[in-house]
Amino acid sequence: MPLKILPSLFAGVAALTLAACATAQAGSPMTDSTPSAQTADALKAFPAASAGQTRHVITLPAQADESALKVELILGKTQTVDCNRQFFGGRLETRTAEGWGYDYYVLPALGNAASTMMGCPPGSERQAFVTTQEQPLIRYNSRLPVVVYAPSDVEVRYRVWRAGETQTAR
Repeated sequence: MPLKILPSLFAGVAALTLAACATAQAGSPMTDSTPSAQTADALKAFPAASAGQTRHVITLPAQADESALKVELILGKTQTVDCNRQFFGGRLETRTAEGWGYDYYVLPALGNAASTMMGCPPGSERQAFVTTQEQPLIRYNSRLPVVVYAPSDVEVRYRVWRAGETQTAR
């Protein structure tokens, strides 16, 4: 009898499977002020950013086997933190461009900051990038830009994850 894997379960399993093979990408995504001519043509399908939002565009290079890759979207901002684990609330929504069928991602608002409540030693404050709790893995597709709309004070980062060799369960 075949196993049916639910989409949400698949995302969790994929994250665990791909975790050992993460590849960080240098640089950050472009905003509307820096797209190339090729990217500008592809952006015609996507709406303009609304007031208080910035449209971030990630252009991925072509790869030999894109089915073995995923893109992790990481949204947050740099702030002063202490020794506690810090994160923001907020849910990244997937929307579809009307008439085109292309997905794009929207963070309507950055939620409140939350933190563990450990007692920290004096002087443990430092600057760190604090992220939303949700960091989705999406399909790698070099033929279309990854478009993310986020509040203007939110930074969008990403990582490319590469699947390892297929293993046999025993």
